[in-house]
Amino acid sequence: MSFAYPWVLLLIPVALLLMRQRRKRTSVQVASTDLWQDKNAGRAAYLWVPVFLRKITVILLIIGLARPQGSSTDHVEVSEGIAIQMLVDVSSSMDMNISDRSGLTKTRLELAKELVEVFILGDHDQLSGRKDDLIGLITFARYADTRSPLTFGHEALVQIVRYLETQERPNEDGTAYGDALAIAAARLKNLEELKHSQDNFDTDSIKSRVIILLTDGENNSGSHLPVESAGLAKEWGCRIYTVSMGESTGESLSAAENVLSHISVETGGLFRKAHDYDSLLSVYREIDDLERTRIATRGFERVAEWFWLPLALAILTLLLALLLEATILRVVP
Repeated sequence: MSFAYPWVLLLIPVALLLMRQRRKRTSVQVASTDLWQDKNAGRAAYLWVPVFLRKITVILLIIGLARPQGSSTDHVEVSEGIAIQMLVDVSSSMDMNISDRSGLTKTRLELAKELVEVFILGDHDQLSGRKDDLIGLITFARYADTRSPLTFGHEALVQIVRYLETQERPNEDGTAYGDALAIAAARLKNLEELKHSQDNFDTDSIKSRVIILLTDGENNSGSHLPVESAGLAKEWGCRIYTVSMGESTGESLSAAENVLSHISVETGGLFRKAHDYDSLLSVYREIDDLERTRIATRGFERVAEWFWLPLALAILTLLLALLLEATILRVVP
C-alpha cells in the first residue's frame, strides 16, 4: 500500500485541531450539579459518538485525497521468434552416396534429412532445436513443392522430412531452386496469412525471416532465376543461407557454387560447402548460432486505485453521524 500524495496526510492533525477549537455548545450555567449525581445520564452519555464519527469522516476524507494505491510488479518473457523456410533438393543426384559420422555411406538425401531433423528438434548436444520458431518445408527437383507451410508443429514437420524421397521420374527430374526460393520468399513476406491458421500467433513477434537452401547442383529448371528470386528475398527482408553438397573441388568454387555464394552474400546470409556428416553438421550449427531466438524479460507495474474505499467509508460515517444527531442523540439548543 502506498499513497500518490503522502504529504496530504499531514493535514490530519491540523484538521483535528481546528475541529476541537470550533466545537462550541449552548449550555445553561448552574451553581452546582450535586442534585443530579444520582440521576442516570441517559442519552447524554453518548453525545460524543456523532463528534467522534465526524472526526473519523474528516480523517477518511484526507486519506482518500492522498490517493492510496496498491501496486504489484509482474515480469513477462517476450520471445522474438524466427520464421525459417527449409529448402531441400530431392533431384536424382541426391541419391549419390556420402559418408556419415560412423564412416558408413548414405545417400546425400538421407544425410540431409537426418541433419534437417536434428536442426529442427535438436540433439541435446551441439544443436538445441528451434522450438520457438515457425518452420516450413519446400522440396524441389524440376518443380518446387510446398511439403509443409510455416508451422510450430515441429513433430509433424519432422515426420514429413523422414519420408522425403528423390525424384525418380525423368520428366520431373532437375533442379529448380530458383522457383523454390521465390515461393519461400513469398511465404515469408505474407506471414499475415498465418494469423487465422496458427493459434495465438502474432506476426509482430517474428523479427527475422530466413531461408536455408540445401542443394547439390546448379539451377537448370523452373521459371525463376536464382538471382531474380534472391532479389525478391532481399526486398522482402529475407536472408538466404545456402549449402552445397556437390562434388568438392577444393578451395575454388564451381560456377554453380558461385551463384549460391552470390545470392547468400546479397541477402546477408552465408554460403557453405558440405561433403560429409560432420561438415554438414558444422554448417547447420553455424546457422543455428547466427539465427537465435531472442527472449527478453520485461517488467511492468500494476497500480490499483483504492481512494474510493476511504471516501465510501467517510460518506457512511458522516451519514451515521447525521442520523444520530437527528434522532436519538438530537440536541436542542
